[in-house]
Amino acid sequence: MNNYLVTGGAGFIGSSMAERLAADKNVQVIVVDNLVTGAKEKLPDPILYPNVQFIECDVNKYEDIAAVFSAYHFEFVFHYAALVGVKRTLQNPIAVLEDIKGLENILRLSKNTGVKRLFYSSSSEVYGEPVEFPQNENTTPLNSRLPYAVVKNLGEAYLKSYKQEFDLNYTIFRFFNTYGPKQSKEFVVSRFINLALKNHDITIYGDGMQTRTFCYIDDNIEACYNTIGNQKFENEVINVGGNEEVPILMLAQTIKKLTDSSSKIIHLDPLAEGDMTRRLPDVTKMNQLLNRSKTPLDEGLKKVLADTRYILD
Repeated sequence: MNNYLVTGGAGFIGSSMAERLAADKNVQVIVVDNLVTGAKEKLPDPILYPNVQFIECDVNKYEDIAAVFSAYHFEFVFHYAALVGVKRTLQNPIAVLEDIKGLENILRLSKNTGVKRLFYSSSSEVYGEPVEFPQNENTTPLNSRLPYAVVKNLGEAYLKSYKQEFDLNYTIFRFFNTYGPKQSKEFVVSRFINLALKNHDITIYGDGMQTRTFCYIDDNIEACYNTIGNQKFENEVINVGGNEEVPILMLAQTIKKLTDSSSKIIHLDPLAEGDMTRRLPDVTKMNQLLNRSKTPLDEGLKKVLADTRYILD
């Protein structure tokens, strides 16, 4: 039986990937998470997925994660562990920078134990304020000053360097806004939905004309999962996101309509930093992996609303 490791596997995207991997009953999925931002409630159901084992572990502490690697021989590693969330990362810059220790540990242990490929969750934040549209994987402006973006850029450089020196294969996922039922309420889609369902004011920074693309979790997971047996995307960077620019104001208005909410939309002062004006990825590679049309925003939002387990407090 092959063993897969998912770090940050009690988080939104990590737990969803763990569940997708565990759908193959011929593999064992080891999930590690320090539960700072993750939650056990998001882990795959142990009855439906008995081949998933959770270990509370901080990948930034070498002795913790080394013990996991010594107990299992991993074929593939999905490194999703990171401090995330715009406000959280802005307020805790040192903690963000410490995440590079976790990647160093994962790289060192993967190289020494014969891992076939390391899959790394990078971010659209590496683009900073983009210099071209759509944002192409071959263009990395390096113009963002934020620690989170710097760490993700450095992480990508680490993977490429380990490939060059130690022939450790990798695939880098640059995640754009992904949403779904298990997403925590500090992110824009889940936050707007939670407020709308309670008929509370929906607050927007600035005029709301800043754009994002939104990717439903199933599209994210399917595209990323399909890279496992696909050597075409080995040692490459892949944008994972939607392909339709949506102003944040329009997102709020759409959610209000779908929830029949009486919420008022309130405009706050723009964020001093961290709120980029536009996002639009080149998703040519992702489309090849997905091999179907993406979930439209309205349809994805309806799916979230149909699963109320994680919406209301």
